[in-house]
Amino acid sequence: MVTVDQVLTTLKKVIDPELHKDIVSMGMIKGMAINNDKISFTLELTTPACPFNSEIEQDVRNAISDLGVKDLDLKVTARVMEGRAISLDELLPGVKNIIAVASGKGGVGKTTVSVNLAIALAKTGAKVGLLDADIYGPSVPLMLGLKDSPQVVDGKIQPPISEGVKIISMGFFYEQSQQAGIYRGPIISGIIKQFLTDVNWGELDYLIIDLPPGTGDAPLTIAQTIPITGILVITTPQEVAMNVAVKAIGMFNKLNVPIIGVIENMSYLQCPHCNSNIHIFGNGAGQKISDQFKIPYIG
Repeated sequence: MVTVDQVLTTLKKVIDPELHKDIVSMGMIKGMAINNDKISFTLELTTPACPFNSEIEQDVRNAISDLGVKDLDLKVTARVMEGRAISLDELLPGVKNIIAVASGKGGVGKTTVSVNLAIALAKTGAKVGLLDADIYGPSVPLMLGLKDSPQVVDGKIQPPISEGVKIISMGFFYEQSQQAGIYRGPIISGIIKQFLTDVNWGELDYLIIDLPPGTGDAPLTIAQTIPITGILVITTPQEVAMNVAVKAIGMFNKLNVPIIGVIENMSYLQCPHCNSNIHIFGNGAGQKISDQFKIPYIG
């Protein structure tokens, strides 16, 4: 009959593909009991939103099977992490604050807000970096007129600087402006982590992360890997944009990521003749989100 120590030693070989740590040291194995030839325990995954939940569960079952155990009572649950797997000092030791800009829906001006926020902070004298996490549709280099690829010195990518802001984007690495980014989820996660760890960010007061639309691999990777200071949520007055922004807020709430507030972009057109505000797309979406989630309505 196998022992608890033997089982735990075997399960240490199971690695979380997202966090690159074994499931035993991360405290994911709970309530293990061995009764004759039957093993029972709970696999408590780090988050219900993890894209590798099924893969980790199957790796656990395979590991127990390799021990020659045929009777396994495995319960799978998930928790929401109160902290992050990797501390900011460990991953980005020179960065004081990380602000992510999210929208849920594309085309609401999230990148415009990210760029303007980064430049505005830099103009106050702060040291600022901007990470374009939209791997499929990077647009930060185009918005800032940057074309040259970053240089690599001593194994570190040297981020180009524009308007006093250090910038990294997948847009620097496409050979042609028309080249499409065709990548599966795990590759997206790997690129994001490389932008975090292999770029020479140096000392920063703020790292602004321009998240891609939706609640997919890039936002999950960032939310689960680094301690985000807060999320800025961007919406337009349109109901369809508001509904998707609400879903994004729901995901970040589930992951215990603080929400700084909501910004309503494209709120109105100011008439050049009478200076009155024309609400082309409707109005009030930002305030509605603010009231629903009790978060600040920034404007």
